[in-house]
Amino acid sequence: MSGTQDSVPRPQVWPTLRAQDARGLIAFLVEAFGFEETVAYGEGERVDHAQLSWPEGGGVMLGSVREDADAGTGPTPPGAFGAYVVTADPDAVHDRAVAAGVRITDPLHGTDYGSRDFAALDPEGNRWYFGTYRGEPRRG
Repeated sequence: MSGTQDSVPRPQVWPTLRAQDARGLIAFLVEAFGFEETVAYGEGERVDHAQLSWPEGGGVMLGSVREDADAGTGPTPPGAFGAYVVTADPDAVHDRAVAAGVRITDPLHGTDYGSRDFAALDPEGNRWYFGTYRGEPRRG
């Protein structure tokens, strides 16, 4: 590893979501967008905890909806999640998603801030945005 990569901290912010069909959502995110299933704990169709890693860094955590979860204090309900995923090649991710039959809600386009983006929905109704915008550099 180069010195620059050594100084970059590992991801410490993990977007989380719940799904009615967590195993199905995991399969969808892997097939349609290219996430990698790092781990999935649970029995049968229930997923207590899963981590999906994005090949270019970071990832999401997810699990099955829990019957005992309090809607007011528990995790975000299915279909209420949105994430922006940085990729160096949004065209390839877009083409993969289209080939998998994903509903594209905002086609590939350039933004006024220099990014190339598109947006899509997963089967649970969550919104996924993919693009080249890496955010602004952190200030000293």
